Amino acid sequence: MVKEKTLEDLFHDTLKDIYYAERKILKTLPKMARAASSPELKAAFEKHKDETEGHVERLQQVFELMGKRPQAKTCDAIEGIVAEGEEIIESFKGTPAIDAGLISSAQAVEHYEITRYGTLKRWAQVLGLKDAVTLLDATLKEESMTDKALTSLADTSANAMAKAA
Repeated sequence: MVKEKTLEDLFHDTLKDIYYAERKILKTLPKMARAASSPELKAAFEKHKDETEGHVERLQQVFELMGKRPQAKTCDAIEGIVAEGEEIIESFKGTPAIDAGLISSAQAVEHYEITRYGTLKRWAQVLGLKDAVTLLDATLKEESMTDKALTSLADTSANAMAKAA
């Protein structure tokens, strides 16, 4: 007989998905920093790499709270978003539009993460996982701040630079 799936199963499955995504992003951020032309964008990617290391650690803590070992499950969404970012790097490297393109790719990642962390936080609340709620909320806030910082970089320089060409 097939075991009926519960919200806890869905939570755990989604946790594995975002764990994979965060680890993939950790490998991708240095490439994005190298491809960026503005020192501010390079610094933003380097800062977010440090934050992402903390996101991975928090996810490991959430797995522990559930009595599970940290485990990743291939996230097709992040694979696609990263592949699109790599295409932008190949197509626009060395052009005035590279930073605007990198910001758009990074924001696609951030929006995916914000969606996942928002959902996981809500489910953790429903499941009564108070410590997980705190951990997930901390990451959700950082992801939102990163998104805002990227928008600011786009608005203050990258988009105008790309347009001027």
